[in-house]
Amino acid sequence: MMRPVRSVALAIMFLTMVFGISYGTQTGKTKTMPAGTKKQTATRASAMDSTFVKNSAQAGMAEIQLGQIAKDKSSNEDVKNFGQKMIDDHTKAGDALKQVATQKSITWPTDVNATQKATAARLSKLSGAAFDKAYMAQMVKDHTAVVAALKHGSQTSKDADIKGWAANTLPTAEEHLKMAKDMHAKMSPAPAKKK
Repeated sequence: MMRPVRSVALAIMFLTMVFGISYGTQTGKTKTMPAGTKKQTATRASAMDSTFVKNSAQAGMAEIQLGQIAKDKSSNEDVKNFGQKMIDDHTKAGDALKQVATQKSITWPTDVNATQKATAARLSKLSGAAFDKAYMAQMVKDHTAVVAALKHGSQTSKDADIKGWAANTLPTAEEHLKMAKDMHAKMSPAPAKKK
């Protein structure tokens, strides 16, 4: 069994790899604001929670984009259906998170990050079985990171609404991860044993 500190470190590592988060620079404390800007109020989220919300939003946007690509590029009905599920579930989760972000005065991101754009570009160049295998591998990777991030957010967020959103979204992300692993395993037969 992993120690809690190691679990948190792994969750932060996953977030850093997938979403480009730099947690080392986030303190959660109010910083001195330049003259003429709004001061942080009690209703604003901490820097850590704001970062979590922004990166969760971008992760959801990325899954919606990749789901649309799956619907367009795949010839496998199960993969197309999985892509549609990603669109539906991540849209619903994103809408709920956007309401929380608005209440907390967190700026909603307008686009995915550079890593997510590169992933979409790479998958867009594939089609058929090659796309299916690469897409499902990406879904396993993405949802492993998302589950870790949501667990971390549901346990460590300083804001009750953000913590609640993470806890409520976690079971769906865990379901996505299980589905992705099962589908990827079907597409990746075990290598033949050497004689």
